Amino acid sequence: MKLVRLWVPVVVWAGVIFYFSSIPDLRTDLEYDFLLRKIAHIAEYFYFTFLLYRAFSGSFNMNVSRLFMYPAAFSVFYAISDEIHQYFVLGRDCSTKDVLIDSIGITCFYIVIKFKNRKGAVFLKKGQ
Repeated sequence: MKLVRLWVPVVVWAGVIFYFSSIPDLRTDLEYDFLLRKIAHIAEYFYFTFLLYRAFSGSFNMNVSRLFMYPAAFSVFYAISDEIHQYFVLGRDCSTKDVLIDSIGITCFYIVIKFKNRKGAVFLKKGQ
């Protein structure tokens, strides 16, 4: 049951990302549309990396470097696969820049963890 609680949110969020990548045109008529879409990229991969970090830390007994490496690598690979998926969606394109922007969200997550851990707070307890 613990594995379900840890991994179902990862799968659901991956599905949310896939769903929004399937929409042909996500543009709005807002003045800052481009900036808002790029912030959304950062936020969605920040949260995706958090969910992966939570799932890995609660599922496996691994050292800190692997606990950082596996969720980050999985997030980057998913960002790449997401861009490949968009290549096949009418009205969308495949962009390495978007993978780099997604990577900003991944990096920001780890900066937050480092900051919180430096302050002496435990970011996640095992199994949360």
